[in-house]
Amino acid sequence: MAQNIYDDEGFFAGYATLPRSVEGLDGAPEWPTLRAMLPPLAGRRVVDLGCGYGWFCRWAASEGAASVLGIDLSARMLEKATAHTDDARITYRRADLDQLALDGDVFDVAYSSLTVHYLVHLDALLTQVHRSLVPGGHFVFSAEHPVYTAPSAPQFVTGDVGGTVRRVWPLDGYLREGPRVTNWFADGVVKQHRTIGTYLRLLRDAGFTVRDLCEWGPTDEQVAVVPEWSVEQDRPMFMLVHAVRSD
Repeated sequence: MAQNIYDDEGFFAGYATLPRSVEGLDGAPEWPTLRAMLPPLAGRRVVDLGCGYGWFCRWAASEGAASVLGIDLSARMLEKATAHTDDARITYRRADLDQLALDGDVFDVAYSSLTVHYLVHLDALLTQVHRSLVPGGHFVFSAEHPVYTAPSAPQFVTGDVGGTVRRVWPLDGYLREGPRVTNWFADGVVKQHRTIGTYLRLLRDAGFTVRDLCEWGPTDEQVAVVPEWSVEQDRPMFMLVHAVRSD
C-alpha cells in the first residue's frame, strides 16, 4: 500500500499553505506547460490519478469533458475535493494507486500531477492506465524530476571567471533506485527514486509511446514575478510527460 502521508494532520496542514493548494492550477508554475501537452477535452472521458483537492477535475469539466473521475488515497483530500465540487459529471473515488484496478477502454485521457513518484508499483499502475485508455488515448503526467529525488545538499563553488560563486547540486546515488526518505511538512515522507531511463522503459513496456518529455524549470519571466524561484533554475524541478496508448 502506498504511504498515505496526505492524511497526516501536520503534513496536510502544511500542504494546504502551498500556492498550488490555495490558488489551484494557476498556483502551479508548471501548469501552463503541462496544459499545453493535453489534447482538447471537450466530450472526452477523463481520469485524474491522485486528484487531491480536485482542481484539475473541475478544470477538465469546465473544458467540456463528458465525465471526470478523480482518484486519491487521501480521505482528507477527497473531502476537500467533494466540498468544492458541484458538477454531476465529476465523481471521486478513494483508492490506492499502487493497487488500482481499472476497467478496459473506458477513458480517453488520463492525467496525474506529482503523484507517481510516491508509487512503489508504478509498473502495475501504468499497465492499468494503458488498459483503461481507448486506443490512441492520452496519458499526461508530472513527477518530481529524478535529480530532485536523488539530491544531496547544495554546494557553492568558485568559478574560474571573475571568481563568481555558483551553486551546484551533487546527486546522491542517482543510479541506485528505490525509496528515499525526506522531511517535508512531516518527518519520514517516502518517495520512490527512478532514473529517467526507467520511467521511459516502464512506459514502453506498458505499451505507451512517448510523444513529449519536458525537464521543467521556471522561466525568467516566472522568476521575475516570484524571485525565490531563481534557485530552481539550476536544475529541473519536474519531469512532464505526454504518452499515448500505441495499440
